[in-house]
Amino acid sequence: VCIHRVRSCSSIRFIKSKYVCVFDKSALKFSHQQRLFRTSAVSCGQIVQFKLSDIGEGITEVTVKEWYIKEGDSVSQFDSICEVQSDKASVTITSRYDGIIRKLHYSIDEIAFVGKPLVDIEIDASKGVAPEEDVVETPPMSHEEHTHQEIKGHKTLATPAVRRLAMENNIKLSEVVGTGKDNRILKEDILNYLAKQTGAILPPSPKAEIVPPLRKTETVPAAPKDKACKIPVPVSRPTAFSGKDKTEPVTGFQKAMVKTMSAALKIPHFGYCDEVDLTQLVQLREELKPLAEIRGVKLSFMPFFIKAASLGLLQYPILNASLDESCQNVTYKASHNIGVAMDTEQGLIVPNVKNVQVCSVFDIALELNRLQSLGSAGQLGTSDLTGGTFTLSNIGTIGGTYAKPVILPPEVAIGALGRIQVLPRFNGKGEVFRAQIMSVSWSADHRIIDGATMARFSNLWKSYLENPASMLLDLK
Repeated sequence: VCIHRVRSCSSIRFIKSKYVCVFDKSALKFSHQQRLFRTSAVSCGQIVQFKLSDIGEGITEVTVKEWYIKEGDSVSQFDSICEVQSDKASVTITSRYDGIIRKLHYSIDEIAFVGKPLVDIEIDASKGVAPEEDVVETPPMSHEEHTHQEIKGHKTLATPAVRRLAMENNIKLSEVVGTGKDNRILKEDILNYLAKQTGAILPPSPKAEIVPPLRKTETVPAAPKDKACKIPVPVSRPTAFSGKDKTEPVTGFQKAMVKTMSAALKIPHFGYCDEVDLTQLVQLREELKPLAEIRGVKLSFMPFFIKAASLGLLQYPILNASLDESCQNVTYKASHNIGVAMDTEQGLIVPNVKNVQVCSVFDIALELNRLQSLGSAGQLGTSDLTGGTFTLSNIGTIGGTYAKPVILPPEVAIGALGRIQVLPRFNGKGEVFRAQIMSVSWSADHRIIDGATMARFSNLWKSYLENPASMLLDLK
């Protein structure tokens, strides 16, 4: 019998033989079965490409800053894969699959593009192969990015880390009351829920704090000190001189600054400067600092400046607006998302405190502590750096009295705060006294904001700070 082809079923390989002579049926069945019908090992894994999907805000490329895994490592869902840096924020990408890393498509400091493969992961095919669209459109999630899940007809807001903590403790998210923004479930909510179920008493979560150097002008000195001995100390940094010119690409936050400042150049800026007597505010802060420290919060002057600005924006909403590119429509923002310029190792960043109009001074201080901690660690999320409607820049922490701040589009106003100085001033009786004076410099979009409006806003903001008790009448 001449057999040209013998085809096996399922896992048996195709055998192509030009001529196979079989003289005995039993021999074909028993003796030659192993020789003719060889079985092939079926791979229990399937390679899928984890692609970098759109992370929002029009970002098309990111820089890979750090890999948390290497080829051959096993990963589970929500495990950190890498950290990427866009021109707006630092984002940690987490895994969507359980499997083994087979290939890294980028090296450190290389540019990764949205829609292109980030890593190859071998998943277990026996547990079900992910649909092709899931393989292609794998959405990476950052620790700061919110994720939604449909539970009993409504959406629960929580991060992947919180969801994993709930899953490990067999807790249904629908049964937990979220205390975060928009009822977001935080890690503390899971721990408190678990404590109620077990009767355990959990210690409060430690809060990372940034303790800046104490400024001499923040406290009223008993006697004037010799200012001649205050010599600036140079910052120790490695020498960059190598004898040759060095060219580096503009990336990260520098790239964002180039784009933003180029757009700001199109705005006609109007400047306005004034000084504020903070003598009463300095005394009030000294009284409140111990109370804030008991709550685990560092209380600076900035929360007062931010809250006073929000109260002023309620009276002058044109300063909390935006102008479209055609200059035909003005949008008045309902939320007061006040940005605070921060000087970090990555460069100048401007995270913002959301919904200041409904926050207390303590709430603002708590949020500022969080933003400063994340900013120093380079872990601010996109949501922290976008959506601002008004900005304050505290140049006084570094030095300087007056400045010419540049508006951050699409905002229409910004203020720069100088250092607080002890200066002689006259009271109502003509007597000289020691006053805590701070200078402020405002810039406004002169296309829609006139000088009188800017001056009136500044005077109202100034009155709140010079008489802190007056803010109680307008706090909501």
